[in-house]
Amino acid sequence: MIFDTHAHYDDPRYGDLDHVVDEMRRNGVEAILTCATDYASCETVLKLAGQYDLFYAAVGIYPHDIIKQGRWDADRLRAYARHPKVVAIGEIGLDYHYDDTPRQMQKDWLCRQLALANELQLPVSFHDRDAHGDTLELLRQYRPKGVLHCFSGSVEMAREITKLGMYLGIGGVVTFKNARVLKQVVQAIDLEMLVLETDAPYMTPEPLRGQTNRSDYIIYIARQVAQLKGLPVEQVLQITEQNARRVFQLKPKP
Repeated sequence: MIFDTHAHYDDPRYGDLDHVVDEMRRNGVEAILTCATDYASCETVLKLAGQYDLFYAAVGIYPHDIIKQGRWDADRLRAYARHPKVVAIGEIGLDYHYDDTPRQMQKDWLCRQLALANELQLPVSFHDRDAHGDTLELLRQYRPKGVLHCFSGSVEMAREITKLGMYLGIGGVVTFKNARVLKQVVQAIDLEMLVLETDAPYMTPEPLRGQTNRSDYIIYIARQVAQLKGLPVEQVLQITEQNARRVFQLKPKP
């Protein structure tokens, strides 16, 4: 029942992806959203989605990949989004942790992509790092559907985001000992507004930190969420899988 709502399987660290996919499928992975970060990776994730039945794709431009794209090309992204297995615009958002891309440029490109998502009636996979204020402002302005990936805000921000109808992506950080605030968020927010993710190959959960992350490692995230919620892990996996299918407009499993 594992639905990984954010990963990057275009990364070369996976090597023999056929073998990795077979193992993950045997370990209960049923669906993965593999996310692009630039125009080139849009084409790669579309190939992956066509090659493997458990992959879906998100197409979009990541904030720190904007400059190397040259120019905004709405028609190109629109064409990518027509692929039948594209279920979101992403990974898009704001990242103020680094100064690689001017903040105004990030906001300009984000607004264009949010408008495109609304035009195409697609949800977004949204990245927010150290940009909580501008993130909230633009989500209130554009009102997209989707997931705030790798949520890192406060309980108060989590409540504001979920009031807007956005889901919170909970990943490996929740298993870290110092993740006090994120654990409080998981306890405070209804499970019906949470989805699980890996951000593979990054953000590997405990006890596997240091290894290349994979979607079947979500089981460790689910166990931590289950402990925080006082629920069976099977129930956490079932509800978060249903949430993911709802937000990405996929049919429920029979």
